[in-house]
Amino acid sequence: MKLGARILKTGLAIIFALYVADLLSLPSPVFAGIAAIFAIQPSIYRSYLTILEQVQSNLIGAAIAVSFGLLFGHQYVAVGLAAIITISIVIRLGLENCISLSLVTVIAILEVQDGDFLTFGLIRFVTVLIGVLAAFIVNLVFLPPRYETRLFQSINLLQDEIIRWTRLAVRQASEHTSTKQSLRKLKEHHLKLNQLYLFYKEERRYIKNEKHVKARKLVVYRQMITTSKKSLEVLQRLHLHENELSKLPEQFHIMIQERLDFLLTYHEQLFLKYSGKLKPDHKAWIGQEEYLQRNEVMDIFAEQIAISRENDEDEEFSSYHLLHILSRILDYEENLEHLDTLIMSYQNHHGDEIKLEIEDSIF
Repeated sequence: MKLGARILKTGLAIIFALYVADLLSLPSPVFAGIAAIFAIQPSIYRSYLTILEQVQSNLIGAAIAVSFGLLFGHQYVAVGLAAIITISIVIRLGLENCISLSLVTVIAILEVQDGDFLTFGLIRFVTVLIGVLAAFIVNLVFLPPRYETRLFQSINLLQDEIIRWTRLAVRQASEHTSTKQSLRKLKEHHLKLNQLYLFYKEERRYIKNEKHVKARKLVVYRQMITTSKKSLEVLQRLHLHENELSKLPEQFHIMIQERLDFLLTYHEQLFLKYSGKLKPDHKAWIGQEEYLQRNEVMDIFAEQIAISRENDEDEEFSSYHLLHILSRILDYEENLEHLDTLIMSYQNHHGDEIKLEIEDSIF
């Protein structure tokens, strides 16, 4: 089992909350620990938002619990009705993520036996608030997340895997079952990229220049993720139509293989360019001298369709499946070119501001 930063911070938040509650001699400090569990978040910004939401939801829960306690006393039915009303109001205010902790507050207040619900409600609310604040402080001080580094690492690792499998697939060298399993894992990895991107986007910058730098980085990272998705779609098509691919005329098979080799190398070198390992204005790629333009590829494709119809070679040449493969490849190519343009723009404006930890963590 891997001990992640969030697991460690959850434990630290619980300890901190319990110690503070005990130091203030609050009854049942365990509620501070429970609140810390619910309040720990994967990013500092989300922790800040959680504080605001938890304060509101717990105020609602405490107010309803005290009201029901004063009106109905210690009755189980009152606890249930108070919970129903609390859930309804919290959902109405768009605070769904705080339902659990607000219900803990309701039950904690209505469990009192001596009838002093107002005082007890205030104490319970303060106890829960201590837990929420403890979680925020721990998230702020201990092991603050570095989502940019993790995002770049994840994109780079995912693309390495896609490139490796694509080179095998286009040469008909990959085993069908292994490719299918890898595709499933690659799709799952890509979904996690979007979550990391969201976490990085949520990180706040307070210096004006840093805001501009991050805004440009967000555009580049978004395009990196999109381009990786396009390369994954190419791999999916190669896997789906592997039988049809094997029946293609030799010139088409060679054309697709050479074009993909060029594009995959292009993609690899774009990562080098972004991290400062390659000159921003570098344009001479290996094999570019003999590189066919997109319109030339489609002309060859149309010509081959005409030839196959004249010779009645429908069984040997499937223009429908080849069109699917070519469309994915050309879409991938366009996104690579757009990514190249964005990286060049970023390098020209902020080439000296690339974070060293990104380079050190990858290369």
